[in-house]
Amino acid sequence: MSGAKHTVVIGGGVIGGFTAWYLAQAGHRVTLIEQSQFGRQCSHGNCGYVSPSHVIPLARPGQVLKGLKGMLTTQTALRINPAKLTMLAPWLLKFALRCNAKAMMEAGRACHPLLQSSAALYREVFEQQNMLVDWKTDGLLFVFRDQHEFDAYAESDAWLRKHFDLPAEPFAGSALTELEPALKPGLAGAWLYRCDAHLRPGKLMSELKRIITAAGVRVLEQTGMKSFAGNGGQATAVLTTGETIAADNFVVAVGAWAPLLQQSLGIKLPIQPGKGYSITMARPRLCPRYPMILEECHVAITPFEEGYRVGSTMEFSGYDTTLNRARLNYLRSGAAEYLHEPTAEPVEEEWYGWRPMTADGIPYIDRSPRYSNVWIAAGHSMLGISMGTGTGKLVAELITGQKPHVDPALYRIKR
Repeated sequence: MSGAKHTVVIGGGVIGGFTAWYLAQAGHRVTLIEQSQFGRQCSHGNCGYVSPSHVIPLARPGQVLKGLKGMLTTQTALRINPAKLTMLAPWLLKFALRCNAKAMMEAGRACHPLLQSSAALYREVFEQQNMLVDWKTDGLLFVFRDQHEFDAYAESDAWLRKHFDLPAEPFAGSALTELEPALKPGLAGAWLYRCDAHLRPGKLMSELKRIITAAGVRVLEQTGMKSFAGNGGQATAVLTTGETIAADNFVVAVGAWAPLLQQSLGIKLPIQPGKGYSITMARPRLCPRYPMILEECHVAITPFEEGYRVGSTMEFSGYDTTLNRARLNYLRSGAAEYLHEPTAEPVEEEWYGWRPMTADGIPYIDRSPRYSNVWIAAGHSMLGISMGTGTGKLVAELITGQKPHVDPALYRIKR
C-alpha cells in the first residue's frame, strides 16, 4: 500500500465510514479522523431505517403551515424555536420555496437512485462481511389513527407507485391487528412498505469500524479538523487537533457541522441541524413486530432483537446542546396513542442528534469550490443511514475515476 493514493476522510459517521470502506476496497490508503468517537453522533441514536420508500422530502406542500404552528407549541413533530428565527430565516426561506409539488418531485428523483442502490449495497456488504447489525427486512408500517388521513394516503401511494415503483399494501380492521397485535384497536389503518428494512444503528457503526479497520483504514478518534493547507487549487494536508496529515485527496463528511467549515471549503453550505430525539429502552412485553411511523404525530418505533427505540421529531434550534425534556415527553405521549405498551423499563438511553438538513432534501456530493481534490459528502437530512452505502460508493467512484453507479450531477452544490 506504500505506493497507493492516500485519502483522508473527515467524519466518523455512516457516510464517512462507508466512504472509507469503498475507498479501501478500491486500493486507496485511507485515514479517517473523527472529532469525538466513531459512530457516536447522528449515526448512533436514530431509528435505523433503510427506506427506499422515503423519497418524499421534508419540504413538501403543507409544511410551511406546519412550521408556523411549530413556533407556537412544543407538542408538534416539527418545531421551530422562535428565539432562533433571525438566524434560521435564510434557510427557512429556501425551505419554504421548495414546499411545492414540482420541487418535491425533483427531490424524489434525486434521492431515489441513491436510496435504491444503498439498500442493495447494504445486503451485499452485510452478507460478504458477516456484519451482525440486527438486519431485518420485514418492511415499514405507516400507521394512521384518522380515517380521512388514512384514506388520503392512497393518493401518495398512487404517486409513489406511478413515479418510483414503490407500492404499499393497506391494512385495516382485523387485518391490521392480525398483522401487528401491538397496535391498539380502533385505528384507521396502516400502509406497509415491504421494500424497507431496519437495523440497529449502534451495531452498524461498531461493525463498520471493525471492517474498515480490518481493511487497513487508520481511524483517529478525538481528532478534529482545523483547516487545510493548500497549494493553488489543491489541498496538500489537513491540519487537525493532533497531527498534520498529508494526502492526495480529502473527503469532508461531517454532517451538520459542514457549514462551520466555510473558510476551508470555500462555501457555506445551506445546511441546518435538525434536532431529532430518541429513547432506547427494554422491549415491552407486547413489542411491535414491525418498525412503524405513527403518522399523525410523526413518532417512529423500532423494535430491536434486544431493546426498543421510540424516536423522531424535528427541532430547528441551531446547534443547541440541551436535551429538551418536552420533546422526549412528546415521543412517549405520541406512542401511547397507538400502542398497547408504548414504553418499557429500564430506559437505556435518552438521546438527541443533529440531522444535516438541506432546504431541498437532496444531499451535497461534489468537489469543494476551493480545492479540486477536496470532496464534500454532507446534507443527507433524515436519510443518512438509508443513503450510507450508496454515498460511500459514489464518492469512491468519483475519486478513483470509476464510472459512477448513479448520476453525480443530481447532488452537485450548484443546482
